[in-house]
This record gives sequence, C-alpha cells and structure tokens, in this order.
Amino acid sequence: MAVVCTSIQEALEGIHDGASIMAGGFGLVGIPEKLIQGLRDSGVRDLTVISNNCGVDEWGLGILLENKQIRKMVSSYVGENKEFERQYLAGELEVELVPQGTLAERIRAGGAGIPAFYTPAGVGTPIADGRETRLFGDKEYLLETGLRADFSIIKAWKGDRFGNLVYRRTARNFNPMMAAAGRITIAEVEELVETGELDPDQIHTPSVYVQRIIACRGHEKRVERRTVRK
Repeated sequence: MAVVCTSIQEALEGIHDGASIMAGGFGLVGIPEKLIQGLRDSGVRDLTVISNNCGVDEWGLGILLENKQIRKMVSSYVGENKEFERQYLAGELEVELVPQGTLAERIRAGGAGIPAFYTPAGVGTPIADGRETRLFGDKEYLLETGLRADFSIIKAWKGDRFGNLVYRRTARNFNPMMAAAGRITIAEVEELVETGELDPDQIHTPSVYVQRIIACRGHEKRVERRTVRK
C-alpha cells in the first residue's frame, strides 16, 4: 500500500545529492511538474536524470538545469532547451544520448528485471563505438543494458489510496514503465480517490509499483510549442 503524502517535501523525502531519478513525460506532456518544482526548492544536486527530454527553458526539468542541479542527463531528445545545449557545449553537463525506442525498452527491461538485450538501433553509428555487438542471422545487433533508478517521479490523472494509477491519453507516455523501474516510485496525481473507486480493468499502473502518492492542484500544463493557423 502506497504512503499518501500530504506535502511535496514528504513525497520527496530521502532524495539525496547524487541520486538517480527517472522523470516521466514526453515534451511537457505528463510531466510531474509539482515534484520537479519540489526538487528545485530542495536544493538537491549532482543528479543523474533519466527522461525522454529535459523540458524547456524555465519549465519542467529545465528549471533543474537552470539551477545547476543536474550532473548527467540520459535522454533521447534535447532540441527545445537552449540551456541544455549551452551547458553541454561548455562541458558543464554530462549527456548520454539514447535512441528513443531504445530508451523506452531499456527502462521497460529494467522494470521487468531484464539486465540486457540486443537491438539493431545504433549499429554502425557513434553510439555503438567500443561496445559489444553480435550477429543474429545476417544482421548485427548492439547490446543495451536495462535501466533502473533510485527514484522515479511520475504523473498520473487519477490514483487511489492504495497507489493504483490511471493516466489520461498521451500523458501516459513514459510514466508506466518508469513507475516499474524506480526503486522508490513517487506518483503525483490530479485526483486522489478512495480505494475501490477505480475500475480494475482501467488501471494502468498497479499499486505494487508505487511507494508514495500525492494529490496536487493547479497544474499549468504548458504547451511546448504552440502552433496556430494564420
């Protein structure tokens, strides 16, 4: 049964300097924005953050970058964040770029207890330099390892007091697999309901993967790049 937290500080308790953190979301969709703001306020530093991208300037994980709290990023896309680019080129930020599908599978494998797998993605590119490859049939594959993290911070639409979670549409993205791959998973939800109110057939993340849950209000849900017709 998950611990129902009453404050962001309680939810983030134990996250220390040098911790590894998985952060759900894709672009700005489905990001645990209140937990990210709590990490900024806590002042914790030297973090290794595993996330598809690093937010944008001044929002999402971008606020941790701006505050120099991230030491290393493991991600697949960094194109919307100028501060990310600046820190990387200046040698202030360590970056491990991973093909997006490979990143998703490394996280899923970590959550499933699978230590490694082979994939054709990255073969023949700098990603494969100095790493193990193997032929299966007549095709070459690259060995990739599963990913785990000390903590996972994720966002869900609804959760119950047991820790069962339901995501809303594309906000599901990386959140379910990261919930399984964190040694301690902290879920930020928009609505907390009583146990038994969620339809069991609609639950996306079972409570067994969630250690802490907190209901938050006032999510901004910013748009990464707004496009309108002229």
